[in-house]
Amino acid sequence: MTPLVPVILSGGSGTRLWPASREAHPKQFLTLGGEHSLLQATWLRVAGVPGASPPLVVGNEEHRFLIAEQLRAVGVAPGPIVLEPVGRNTAPAIAAAALVAMADGKDPLLLVLPSDHRIGDEAAFRAALALARPAAEDGALVTFGIVPDAPETGFGYIKAAQGKGVRAVERFVEKPDAATAREYVASGEYFWNSGMFLFRASRVLEELANTRPRILEHVRAAVAGARRDADFLRLDRDAFAASPSESIDYAVMEHTARAAVVPLAAGWSDVGSWSALWQVSERDAAGNALLGDVLAVDTRNTLAHSSRRLVALLGVEDLVVVDTEDAVLVARRDGVQQVKELVAKLKADNRGQAQIHTQVFRPWGSYETVDAGDRFQVKRIVVKPGAALSLQMHHHRAEHWIVVRGTARVTCDERVFELAENQSTFIPLGSRHRLENPTDQPLELIEVQSGGYLGEDDIVRFEDAYGR
Repeated sequence: MTPLVPVILSGGSGTRLWPASREAHPKQFLTLGGEHSLLQATWLRVAGVPGASPPLVVGNEEHRFLIAEQLRAVGVAPGPIVLEPVGRNTAPAIAAAALVAMADGKDPLLLVLPSDHRIGDEAAFRAALALARPAAEDGALVTFGIVPDAPETGFGYIKAAQGKGVRAVERFVEKPDAATAREYVASGEYFWNSGMFLFRASRVLEELANTRPRILEHVRAAVAGARRDADFLRLDRDAFAASPSESIDYAVMEHTARAAVVPLAAGWSDVGSWSALWQVSERDAAGNALLGDVLAVDTRNTLAHSSRRLVALLGVEDLVVVDTEDAVLVARRDGVQQVKELVAKLKADNRGQAQIHTQVFRPWGSYETVDAGDRFQVKRIVVKPGAALSLQMHHHRAEHWIVVRGTARVTCDERVFELAENQSTFIPLGSRHRLENPTDQPLELIEVQSGGYLGEDDIVRFEDAYGR
């Protein structure tokens, strides 16, 4: 049996699920009504497939530690996490994955999976994968076509040849209007384009060489110039940025003579909006999907998502209500496609809620902004066991640290000392300092910053274990 390498694409920003999804913490890292994040669930649904190796993840370098930590949390050490210095769509990302997968002289099957999809029937998905493997081993480029259950206008469609099982692709079509979508669904010959693929690494590179040689040329250079950094493989920035940006559909699948499709009816969703999440979530008798601490009275057909606080709904219907630490979204369920316009306005107004949550994850742990005002900011900092922040200094702020739980090792200029619970210290402006957790238990502390400028870019790093 040909080895199978799951290639998980994790480069998206997921703005349509704002305010839960932000640029620094997009939707693939969210837990949306289940036990695992979408990224974790993507790996777990193929973890037991015969011949499957640990996943090869292609992701945004800004998310590298989130990717590594989330996969570690479900017990997998991935193959090298390939870091894209800039986004260039799926064709360059898949080309990079194929070249990395073939670096040891093998020619595995690549199972390309977006990291932010949801599949309800995992057994049906694995059955479709088993059906597709012989065709892919024989050189076909197989995609998985979702059996449509509605005339959706937000998806591209695939027209399949007559037959059963693995079927030849007759054509790919763009997102249709409503009338055309109804015709497609009624015909039984069209499937939604899922963005999931199975093919040999060598075959997709062969097709790219024929149809998009410039993409392959630049990606080869990016992989050849890549730098290994712990669990990460950093693609060469200049070479990768020079590649044209194009999807694998446009670059390869619409041109190859060997495109095939396997129909898939497995409760699939790309979770592309809050209304899509409502559709695939468990709902009560009144049609409500209630995630988190939500109380609903005389409420119908509504999605409510609460990160922390109690959200109470009374006498409403057909709404989406999403509560996070620093933002609340209220919208009609049929109008949530306009969330992208809200995010664009936030960016235009330089509002930080477009990029980050109040809780920000770092390789050493996380910090959360508790309060902020003129010339001060209060943060709750959690440092993982054995982890350390960089040796750094600030030009514009001083800091007070108060240990709430655990033991902290503090470097402040020439002094190195430890603080226990309820002890504190002062870090003067301009001092070289470092915070470490020398124990096997989490360290929690409160940091009070004061000064004329409190932005995260006021950090000068002298030493850093994470290569920042």
